[in-house]
Amino acid sequence: MTREMSLIPVAEPLLGEKELAYVSDCVKSGWVSSKGKYVAQFEQAFAAYCGCRYGVATFNGTIALHLLLAALNIGPGDEVIVPTLTFVATANAVTYTGAKPIFVDSEPETWCIDPAAVAQALTPATKAIIPVHLYGHPADMDPLLELARRHNLIVIEDAAEAHGATYKGQPVGSRGHAAMFSFMGNKIITTGEGGIVVTNDQALAERCFFLENHARQPENPYWHLEVGFNYRMTNLQAALGLAQLEQIEDFVAHRRRVARHYLARLHNVPGLTMPPTADWAGNVYWMFAPLIGPEFGPNRDQVMVELREKGIETRPFFSPVHTMPMYNTGQNLSVAEGLSRQGINLPSSATLTPEQIDYICDTLIGLCASSS
Repeated sequence: MTREMSLIPVAEPLLGEKELAYVSDCVKSGWVSSKGKYVAQFEQAFAAYCGCRYGVATFNGTIALHLLLAALNIGPGDEVIVPTLTFVATANAVTYTGAKPIFVDSEPETWCIDPAAVAQALTPATKAIIPVHLYGHPADMDPLLELARRHNLIVIEDAAEAHGATYKGQPVGSRGHAAMFSFMGNKIITTGEGGIVVTNDQALAERCFFLENHARQPENPYWHLEVGFNYRMTNLQAALGLAQLEQIEDFVAHRRRVARHYLARLHNVPGLTMPPTADWAGNVYWMFAPLIGPEFGPNRDQVMVELREKGIETRPFFSPVHTMPMYNTGQNLSVAEGLSRQGINLPSSATLTPEQIDYICDTLIGLCASSS
């Protein structure tokens, strides 16, 4: 392969004629803000894709989670259990409500939240659990739902990275009390920035609709009984999202083809641990995310530098949130900490070609061979 001067991106969207047509139609209609046909169409279609009856679209994924927590009356004095190995927004959304995020370790098998650790973290103040479907692999939901039933807890799925993933044959987002997804530009489908709450609970959906629109009274939209938010998705975002959603099966299939290509090339490389897929999981490989262990030679950070010099963009795994200054708990959550030190996100874009994957794999293999 002849390497381009620009980096092979770790993630970028695939946008085409359908997206241009829908957004152009939106612009021509004049309905570019939060009113217009595309918002409702996108909400309904995405909720149905997830096996849910209701969708409430928002301006981004973080506020989708905050909106959901607020609609569930989670606030000061409450504890919400979250995995420490996640993007910081999961914990931040809890903090925005005045509740306290309680950090737990990851499962070694799935890299997602450990149900046994969740059970040990329960206290009388626990109100909710937020499993994160990390890098496109579902968390093990059944043990969490059983804990929730026994202790009268809420389960909110953070599916920001897992559009199209399945748990025991069911779409993620449909197993908990509610779920949220992100549509940032690097996600499997995008609205540029955007998010959504999905649920089968009509009262909860109505509460989310109410709060995200400044808590307006239907009979008098300029009289407000409580503090609400301006969290609405625009019609422009939704037009882009609907075009993307109509192609989501192709995008998911592409992610899985990318993963199979990587797995075929890299599964026998010393020191590389391939991303997991549990027997019950339908992984969508939002990011192809191997671990780089000592046997590989160069450590993860050295590999990232070498790959960038070869024109390949990468990302490290998320830093454990419990180690960050604003949340530093002093806990020893060793599985998550080890994964974070060794994990790397390789290019996984909707635009990635087989030739680019081969170039990335050849470069990685060369780095390992050069250290022996």
